[in-house]
Amino acid sequence: MKPLSLNPDIADLAPDGDELTAYDEEHTVTYCRMLDAERASADWREVARIVLHIDPEAEADRARHAFDSHLSRANWISRTGYRQLLCRGTLR
Repeated sequence: MKPLSLNPDIADLAPDGDELTAYDEEHTVTYCRMLDAERASADWREVARIVLHIDPEAEADRARHAFDSHLSRANWISRTGYRQLLCRGTLR
C-alpha cells in the first residue's frame, strides 16, 4: 500500500465523477481535513488557506471554487466513494 500523503499539491478543482481517481487516493487526508473543518464550522477562507494552500484574499474565486469542489468530493467519498477504496484494498 502506498503511504498517504499528508500535504499534497491541490488542483483547482477536485474530480467529480462516480469513479474514484488516483487524485482521490492521493488526497484522502485532504478530504478528511475538509470534513473535519466542515463539522467544526470552520470559515471556508481559513480552510482554503490552511488545507488547500490558496490565499482567499489574493485569489478569492479560485479559493472558493477549490474549496467547494474539494468539500463536495470529500462528502461524496464519505457517503459512497469509500466503498471503492475498500474494494481496491487502499484502506486496510
